[in-house]
Amino acid sequence: MTIEKNYRDNESLRNSFNELAGKVFGGLNFEDWYRNGFWKDNYIPYSIVIDGKVVSNVSVNACNMNYDGRIVKLIQIGTVMTDPDYRGRGYARMLMEKIVEDYENKVDGIYLFANDSVVDFYPKFGFRKSREYQFSKAVKIDTEQTAQLVPMAEKSDWDNMVQILNQTEQNAKVYMVSNAGLYMFYLAQFMRENTFYIEDCDSYAIAEIEDDTLILHAVIGSGAIDRVIAAFGKEIKKVILAFTPKDSTGYDKSVVVEEDTHLFVRGKFFDDTNDDEFMFQAITHA
Repeated sequence: MTIEKNYRDNESLRNSFNELAGKVFGGLNFEDWYRNGFWKDNYIPYSIVIDGKVVSNVSVNACNMNYDGRIVKLIQIGTVMTDPDYRGRGYARMLMEKIVEDYENKVDGIYLFANDSVVDFYPKFGFRKSREYQFSKAVKIDTEQTAQLVPMAEKSDWDNMVQILNQTEQNAKVYMVSNAGLYMFYLAQFMRENTFYIEDCDSYAIAEIEDDTLILHAVIGSGAIDRVIAAFGKEIKKVILAFTPKDSTGYDKSVVVEEDTHLFVRGKFFDDTNDDEFMFQAITHA
């Protein structure tokens, strides 16, 4: 048994990692993400390997954040999985201990999203539960929809998205920087049919529409949020933001309550911002 990490270019281990992800998470696969060049150094799997097979994993996502105009160095824990045949052997604990050892005092904070079954696990490593706050408001739009659904079928679409992510500040209180790959993973895996382009402000909106409610996951670009919302037309009566706007004036605020999901944090950044009211962009959850 060995602990292997950062092995993305090792085809054998990568294939085994994908096999485990598919087995545990119902078909999840990182191969297209890798082959399209989006698996960068920001995503580091820590894996227990037995006889060349990945049997347990905890991944590190380097998630540097722009928080109120300053860069904060964070890591997010994700892709926590163990083959059912190898559970109960303490492998996840070993990997968490190794990650904490590697990153202790080297980052401003560590965070993760966990389900109900492991709420007693992460406090053993110095994590505490924290809260996020979501913003929403009623809207009245008098114009027709101009937001164009983008199928993200062409390489030019992906290239343009990456360029905007890498070069443009976002109109959010907190957003991830220098990690276009994690955005691309979400877009390619889960939100491919939820990407819209607003031409007049050269911005993308990652959004879902449920009846008359717009759920806005992210605005990729510098377009003003109200301008982006208006681009979805007069059928929209309410908007829910899955990120925190720079200016929350006029929005209703509520504690995020998501079934079977809990935010755990540790580190100086989270101690210093304990009373702040924000949420990480939903589209960057690992």
